[in-house]
Amino acid sequence: MPARYGGSVPLQLEFVTSAKRHVDLPETPREVAFVGRSNVGKSSLLNALANRRQLAKVSNTPGRTQLINLFTLPSGAGVVDLPGYGYAAVPKREQAGWQAMIEGYLLERPSLELVFVLVDAEVGPTKLDAQMLTWLRAAGVPHTVVATKLDKVRPSKRVTRRRQLAAGCGLDPSDVMWVSASNGTGIDALQSHVNAVLGAPAR
Repeated sequence: MPARYGGSVPLQLEFVTSAKRHVDLPETPREVAFVGRSNVGKSSLLNALANRRQLAKVSNTPGRTQLINLFTLPSGAGVVDLPGYGYAAVPKREQAGWQAMIEGYLLERPSLELVFVLVDAEVGPTKLDAQMLTWLRAAGVPHTVVATKLDKVRPSKRVTRRRQLAAGCGLDPSDVMWVSASNGTGIDALQSHVNAVLGAPAR
């Protein structure tokens, strides 16, 4: 079991089910979702937020998350892991199916409160990340950008990297949450943010 980060309270997440369509998921009172390109570290981040090693399966092969995965808190509120986008080794037809799956969920899930868009801190926003952000803004879907794998960025480069990544996302650096699932940087702040959005009581 990894150490708890700071004084934060891990998200008490339990896996519920996976589905190809959001309409096949059980309803929740409110929900947040995590989305990002393949290999951005979604599974590792969810495990860190829950302080559990194997809550979400981590793979060295990008594109393994192929369904909408629903986890819930004791309150019944949901946390959703969406398929990663942009993995070239997946057939185009399957990629198109994932895109329809993601868009259908983001536009039509009634309990969705906020989308966390994960961007690799070392790589910066890719063209696909920029397209996702543009799409979310045009659709009026509330979202927050989370820069993952901050530990991969050399400390001497972080100030510049923060400015560059934020600018690439059309944001100010203060609008981006910076995290590392490996060393725990920013995990407590993200845990608190998720709990605040979902109305989970502080302990």
